[in-house]
Amino acid sequence: MALGLGWKVKEGTLGLDDVVAPDERLDWGRTVGLGAQHVVAMFGATFVFPLVMGLNPQLAIMMSGIATIAFLLIVQGRVPSYLGTSAAFVGGVAAIRAQGGDSSEVTGAILVAGVVLALVGVAIHFVGSGVLHKVLPPVVTGAVVMLIGFNLAPVVANIYWPQDQWVALLTMLFTIVCAVAFKGFISRIAIFLALIFGTLLSWILDKTAGQINSVLGGATEATDHFRWNTAGIGDAAWFGFPAKTIFNADGTEVPGWHTPSFSTAAILLVLPAVIALIAENTGHVKAVAEMTGHNLDKDMGRAIAADGVGTILASSVGGSPTTTYAENIGVMAATRVYSTAAYYVAALVAILFGLSPKFGALVASVPGGVLGGITVVLYGMIGLLGAKIWKENGVDFANPINLVPVAAGIVIGIGDVKMKFSEDFTLSGIALGTIVAIGAFHLARSIAPADLRHRADGHGATGGTAITTGDRVYGDEDGIDDLYQSGYPGDPGRRDQDRDRRP
Repeated sequence: MALGLGWKVKEGTLGLDDVVAPDERLDWGRTVGLGAQHVVAMFGATFVFPLVMGLNPQLAIMMSGIATIAFLLIVQGRVPSYLGTSAAFVGGVAAIRAQGGDSSEVTGAILVAGVVLALVGVAIHFVGSGVLHKVLPPVVTGAVVMLIGFNLAPVVANIYWPQDQWVALLTMLFTIVCAVAFKGFISRIAIFLALIFGTLLSWILDKTAGQINSVLGGATEATDHFRWNTAGIGDAAWFGFPAKTIFNADGTEVPGWHTPSFSTAAILLVLPAVIALIAENTGHVKAVAEMTGHNLDKDMGRAIAADGVGTILASSVGGSPTTTYAENIGVMAATRVYSTAAYYVAALVAILFGLSPKFGALVASVPGGVLGGITVVLYGMIGLLGAKIWKENGVDFANPINLVPVAAGIVIGIGDVKMKFSEDFTLSGIALGTIVAIGAFHLARSIAPADLRHRADGHGATGGTAITTGDRVYGDEDGIDDLYQSGYPGDPGRRDQDRDRRP
């Protein structure tokens, strides 16, 4: 069928080499079980990132389900993927809030970024992806991803970590141990397990050591308080829509659903995330194509546009930005079941979770020290994924075309350098660093001698972005949200398969 809803039922027991194609499904009992696996795979990041962006995690979970259904309908069931909360916007959102912006400005800026992403997808669908690679070669894409991640270091150092440094330290160590020491699925959900560990540790310390004195996020003075404040959980209803955004008497915001507002300064701060999302979606589509054995190049633009539409839908009611998730691609790699029916099940489960205010209150209660331990890992990994893009595409930093322009852009982005154009308009940090990295690279390439341009073209600065790993070739850069894996580009499941085969 045109919308990809006409699945053929695959009967019987699956053999080791059997696969379930996107347009097939198992019986509904097994399909529901597979859908539950997809929910668990996407769950940790989909509610952690709204927390660190100051948005409502209950609403984010619900809108991720709606965005996923929209995505699957737009790609007509040919690209099985789940849309969870994107990490690419965290840096821009932090910069907006540092300038005094509220959640409506944040989601307004994200909505505009979603529109831009959708338009880029439409352009790629009709024109092809060759132009995109020329404008945003791997040397530039890697630089943008790196400055997005490392620009967030002050958020950890100044907001989350000081709330409870010892809980933050132990949560960080727990994350590292889970991600490295365990095989398979445990390593994939290290962030989720660390969040549970840190919250339980905070509860134990509250019972044994009593209150702690620290500055809570959004406050200016230290107060005595319990690490884990559960006051709002008991009062929350089991079923109901997410609450509307409200402001307390002291001016602090309690995020919920709201309508976006638009600010030019805020929009410029989040637009660089579009570059990361383009690279990410491209890599994920190629990974799915590799696993399913279907050529999905013609669906590349449609998938990117669908991700933009998902972000538009979510942010239009105050939800978080969305992106395709490598975690769920890993589930497909492990199960060899690529049926989009399982993703529809996962999306419906996410919508049901989003209709529970009690669940939202539980998630919103996560202690600041726990977020400190998690984000110190996550933000660093976002930045290092930029270096991963450079490495996998053989970017030659002995060539000044690649070295000099992006060096300037990265320092401007990480150091939050500011350019003040008027009393009302300033470019800084991620936005300014991205503009410099892209503009200066193309300027340098246009004025460089022919031999330097030739060398740059031969070492991943422009053109194709194929990634070779062992005996397999993958597509474009691995996504920014592949945060829980340090494995093989394009196929998040292969790391675990190979590690499980080690003697």
